[in-house]
Amino acid sequence: MKLAIASDHAGYHLKEDLIRAFPEHEFMDFGTNSESSMDYPDTGYPAAEAVAEGECDFGILICGSGIGMSITANKVPGVRAALCSITDVARLSRMHNNANVLVLAARFTATAYAIEIVKAWLETPFTEGRHMERINKIHQGERK
Repeated sequence: MKLAIASDHAGYHLKEDLIRAFPEHEFMDFGTNSESSMDYPDTGYPAAEAVAEGECDFGILICGSGIGMSITANKVPGVRAALCSITDVARLSRMHNNANVLVLAARFTATAYAIEIVKAWLETPFTEGRHMERINKIHQGERK
């Protein structure tokens, strides 16, 4: 599986930890590459675009609160980014919303638990059925 991954300065260390925690996956790293202050859209937007364009299967974005990356990613047509702070929400974001980008809050999520969230998110399939109609409605709004 090919994953786009990006962070801002607050999420840099968690991003690096996640890449090391999942050696079975190929990561396309959109940065950042240090703790130097930077703007999350500079890394989050290109990573989200890589998912929307099919260059990557899924994406993982990380910033301090997760909110900035969520807003950024959801501006990209075709992206359904979900800010997840617990494994149950991560599973539901895949099952019911077919989220293709996972967003994590580096300042509020311990590395060990972030790894569990990512694992749950990657292992959970979309259940389709009645949820597909809702996904289609989301994307209708992108065309307006």
